[in-house]
Amino acid sequence: MILITGAAGFIGSNLAAGLNDRGETGLILCDRLRSGEKWKNIRARRFDDLITPEDLPLWLAGKGKTLRAVCHLGAISSTTVTDGDAVARENLRFSLDLLDWCAVARVPFLYASSAATYGDGSAGFADDDDPDALARFTPLNLYAFSKHAFDGIVSRRRAAGAALPPQCVGLKFFNVFGPNEHHKGAMQSVLTKVWPDIRAGRPVKLFKSHHPDYPDGGQKRDFVYVRDCERVMLWLLDHPEVSGLFNVGTGTARTFQDCILAGFAAAGREPAIEYVDMPLEIRGKYQYFTEASLGGLRRAGYPHAPMALEAAVADYVTRHLLADNPYR
Repeated sequence: MILITGAAGFIGSNLAAGLNDRGETGLILCDRLRSGEKWKNIRARRFDDLITPEDLPLWLAGKGKTLRAVCHLGAISSTTVTDGDAVARENLRFSLDLLDWCAVARVPFLYASSAATYGDGSAGFADDDDPDALARFTPLNLYAFSKHAFDGIVSRRRAAGAALPPQCVGLKFFNVFGPNEHHKGAMQSVLTKVWPDIRAGRPVKLFKSHHPDYPDGGQKRDFVYVRDCERVMLWLLDHPEVSGLFNVGTGTARTFQDCILAGFAAAGREPAIEYVDMPLEIRGKYQYFTEASLGGLRRAGYPHAPMALEAAVADYVTRHLLADNPYR
C-alpha cells in the first residue's frame, strides 16, 4: 500500500492517477474534502481507504509492515495565508510527525517542498541540501517559511547522521500547472485562472512589471506540467535507494506572456493581453525569476526530459480544458 496525503489536491490526485494508470490500486488517500468539489479530483481513482489528517495517527498504528511508501503532499499551500499557528501545525508539526513515524517504521518518505523556499532568487536555485547551503535562502511568505524550515530540519538530521526514513526525498516543485487544480481558487496556475477568458476570446489580464529589468508580461517562471512532476515521483518510488532534496521543474524559465500565448494558440484564439498594476500587498514579495537547476535529479540518475511549455500547454488544453470533463 502507498499512503498519499493531500490526495484530493492538485499534485496528490495526479500522483494517484499515475499509480492507478500503471496498475497500482492499493492506495490510502488522506485529505479533507470539505464542502467544495475537490472530491471530483479523485472520483475516478481506485483506492482502499480515504481518511482525514485528524484520523491518520490512529490509522498508522501498526501499519509499518503494510505500507510501501508515504507520499506527503498535503499542506496549507496558500502563499497569502497569515495564520502562523495554523501553518506551523499543518505544514511543520504534521510533517515532522510523519517523518518520525516513517523513520521508526522504516518506510520510504517523499514530501513536497517548494521553489518558494528560494525567496527572491538572489541566492540562486541550486537544490543543495547541505545545511549551510539552505541557510542562504530567505523565504518571502509564511508558506515558504514552513517548507524551508522542514527542509532545514531534514537536512540537519541527515548531516548529523540522525534517524531518517530509509528513503527520504524532498521535492521543490516550481510553477506547476495541469488538470485537477480547479479547486485552488486564487492559488490556481495563471493558465487555469485565465482559461475562461482565453476560451471566450476575451483579453487576458496580466500584472505589469514593477522591476526595471523585466517588461510587462516578461516576468519569468519555470512552468512545469504536473504530468512531469508525477513522472518524477513514480521514478523515485521505483528507486528507493535515492534520497535528497531535488528541484522539480523544466530547467528553463519562460515568461508569463509565453505561457498565455501558448494557451491562446492551443485554443485556436487570437491572442489578447492587457496589463494591470500588481497589488501593493504582494509587490515586495514577488518573484520576478525562477528557474530550476536540475543537477540533483540528473546526478541521481533521473533519465527523462520534461515537456516543453508549448507542448505541455497544448496537452493540458486539448485533453482537459476543452474536454467535457476537465478532471483527470
